[in-house]
Amino acid sequence: MTKSGLTQKALQLGGVEVQAGGSVCIDLPVANLYTHASMNMPVQVLNGKRAGPTLFVSAAIHGDELNGVEIIRRLLKQKILQRLRGCLIAVPIVNVHGFLDQSRYLPDRRDLNRSFPGTPRGSVAARLAHKFSTEIIQQSNYGIDLHTGALHRSNLPQVRANLEDETTLAMANAFNVPVMINAPVRDGSLRGYAAEQSIPTVLYETGEALRFDEVGIRAGLRGVSSVMRTLGMLPPRNRPTAGSESLIATSTSWIRAPSSGIVRLKAKLGQRADKGQALAVISDPFGEAEEVVTATFSGIVIGRSNLPLAHEGDALIHMARFDSIALAEDTVEEFQSELRPAPAE
Repeated sequence: MTKSGLTQKALQLGGVEVQAGGSVCIDLPVANLYTHASMNMPVQVLNGKRAGPTLFVSAAIHGDELNGVEIIRRLLKQKILQRLRGCLIAVPIVNVHGFLDQSRYLPDRRDLNRSFPGTPRGSVAARLAHKFSTEIIQQSNYGIDLHTGALHRSNLPQVRANLEDETTLAMANAFNVPVMINAPVRDGSLRGYAAEQSIPTVLYETGEALRFDEVGIRAGLRGVSSVMRTLGMLPPRNRPTAGSESLIATSTSWIRAPSSGIVRLKAKLGQRADKGQALAVISDPFGEAEEVVTATFSGIVIGRSNLPLAHEGDALIHMARFDSIALAEDTVEEFQSELRPAPAE
């Protein structure tokens, strides 16, 4: 915790000094295009007047994941940031090359989230990861990485983090979405490198690639703001927000297509499914042969494929187990009803 009378220190990023109380948009140069056009990673730095921690919030590390971009845009418009303690480093588009191509990957087909910490003289992915590692992660005390489901897949709003770490668990709880998953870090990931630097980081997942999900965006904006309050970067609310506490999934598993064919998916995000319940039907194009896909255990649907076509073995429905299915069902229903947009008048 910081003392209220202390003044925030200046922050150096990309050769630019941001003084206490300053707000600066910095263009970090990354690998240029072969057209000779320059390429920059845009970073907004808000340095509060009073001392506090430094938090990075990043999005679009996969270039087709757009919900996080919108969450950061809305976050930066919040008037409450005028009372910021510490420093907020907002990076709405990490993978600028993939974002321009509306692609998950970089032009060399590398996954940026498997390239950390990178090197200054490697591939485009390695250089971009190195730039983010040195300029953003190493200057931060905490991190929030915003993600979206893969192409043609949707995710229920969920937080993935190392919940065995006390500080990270507190951040995940503060995010206040229905599901938390104790997820081990992966080699080469942003979160993995942050863990090596002892920087508590949570990953937020919601929605589908190349699509905005309003409930997920609202939940993400609320979650980031809540984490900032928990870290002492924003003043506490006068009245605590209502809502159920997040539940930790005991495990998760994908239910896969038992055969190839046309898929009629019945499962909806957030629904309860009991063991043996029908989740989808797969048939041939003539409708002569049909196979019912059933839940292999009781749980909550936290992800699903949106494609009506599947090969044998394709992932169709992602389910999570909980100690209390009924409590998890109530938590999801309350969350969705609270954040669902009101019908247009």
